[in-house]
Amino acid sequence: MRAVIQRVSEASCTVENKITGAIATGFLVLLGIEDADTEEDLQWLAQKTSNLRVFGDENGLMNKALADIDGGILLISQFTLFAQTKKGNRPSFIRAARPDKAIPLYEKMIQVLEELTGKKIATGIFGADMKISLVNDGPVTIIMDTRDKDNH
Repeated sequence: MRAVIQRVSEASCTVENKITGAIATGFLVLLGIEDADTEEDLQWLAQKTSNLRVFGDENGLMNKALADIDGGILLISQFTLFAQTKKGNRPSFIRAARPDKAIPLYEKMIQVLEELTGKKIATGIFGADMKISLVNDGPVTIIMDTRDKDNH
């Protein structure tokens, strides 16, 4: 799994002119799922995301996590995070999981994040043409990949 996590002061997802999910302060998480991903990957990434300390404390240092600031999460499935661009100019998405594998893991990620944060997770609609609006606060953008978990 690969996640692009953006610290936001607001974010929303719109599908067919209807807002499907919106948050104020928190994280916009773009989530890519590949065929090799497991429940263990999901648990690791959810834990790291929910505990990521990138919000400012009283000294302006990035020491606070979502729970400390009562922040929310907008979770968006994005298969294009696994684009391969070595050959030609048209990306290949061969590493991205097919919907029959990706949808259950995406839905499980929502459930696990809700359990970890104690809050409802705002979402887009899997596979839909989504319009994402955000105000990246900082900007702060963190990329996490479960393939790197053994190295940290």
